[in-house]
Amino acid sequence: MPVHPTPASSGVTALTGNLLHAPDQLRRLTVGTIAWLQTDSVAALIGVASAVVLYLVFVGVRFGICRLLGTGADVTTWQGFVGRMVRRTRSFFLGALAADIAARAAAPPGALLAFIKLVFTVAAAIQGAVWVREFILSLVDRRAAVTEDKAALASASNIIRVLVNVVVWSLAFILVLDNLGVNVTALVAGLGVGGIAIGLAAQGIFADLFAALAILFDRPFRVGDTIRWGQVTGKVEAIGLKTVRLRSQSGEQVIVGNTKLLGDQISNLARIEERQVVMVIGVTYQTDSDLLDRIPAEVKRIVDAQPECRFDRCHFVRFADSSLDFEIVFFTAGQAFMTMMDARHAIGLAILRRFNELGIDFAYPTQVALTARADGRVIDPPMAAASPAQGATG
Repeated sequence: MPVHPTPASSGVTALTGNLLHAPDQLRRLTVGTIAWLQTDSVAALIGVASAVVLYLVFVGVRFGICRLLGTGADVTTWQGFVGRMVRRTRSFFLGALAADIAARAAAPPGALLAFIKLVFTVAAAIQGAVWVREFILSLVDRRAAVTEDKAALASASNIIRVLVNVVVWSLAFILVLDNLGVNVTALVAGLGVGGIAIGLAAQGIFADLFAALAILFDRPFRVGDTIRWGQVTGKVEAIGLKTVRLRSQSGEQVIVGNTKLLGDQISNLARIEERQVVMVIGVTYQTDSDLLDRIPAEVKRIVDAQPECRFDRCHFVRFADSSLDFEIVFFTAGQAFMTMMDARHAIGLAILRRFNELGIDFAYPTQVALTARADGRVIDPPMAAASPAQGATG
């Protein structure tokens, strides 16, 4: 029964074949280089000198840019961002770049030129991976610079670094193998299938992980904030890579998955700038119309007299069954619940005292019972009380 090679075995076979031919290639490279040095030593010397000079120039430019931008790693400014990228430029890459440029002018033997190009390609792939890695991590650090939850940020940063390193260096490794003559098509296909399988198996974990990163960097809330999620209102105690822990007002700890938490509407009570208070008061229908007209001004004066309170409006809103209703709206500064309740308490008592001074009565539900004759006509109580006396006099 024939055995078909797997994607991984095909890549290994190709790499093994290249390694078996390495001694012959090395021998041709050595012989060709020695012959070039013997027959055209002046051109060889010029080429080597050019490579050295270019390398020193590149190193000097890197040093000058680093000195100009400073040695700090503050990625919140463009100077720090560019400086970090320049400082991560490796000397190996600069040397390979200098050698490649010099080789184009010196015209060395084909084997040596191919070797220089190979070294430059490998160095460029590694340097490109370093630049991409630093670029992504710099963006993450720049976004996280204003995050106050340092403990959670450290865990998230470690996860991001692992993911970035795996992806970037895998791509760089594949690129290097491709330039070494290895057929990477089968290898890429195998890695793709394996990645899909792993992603499907751990999609819940990855979903919560990326949701945790969204919480840490988008900052809809932070540790210590009081939030309302569905029917739960509580203080955020910890933001993990998979769950968020809340301490509810009733005392128990509520643990919610990051993905589920972000899937619903969240109210961050810690970011309330001022609290709105709506009060409805009802006065009796017997209240004089002039007194009714004075109520909004009186309420405004009472609210304005309270510290940290801002009057919004007071209007007559409805003819209720037993009262004339006025709606009062005012705001208290800050997010403290007790500040709002204290202001509501003080304003309510002040309204009660002022209405007592003005003779305005608060309404309450009342019922009036009327007596009717046999024919259905209502009997006026005062007249009914006077009727027996009149009959006795007559």
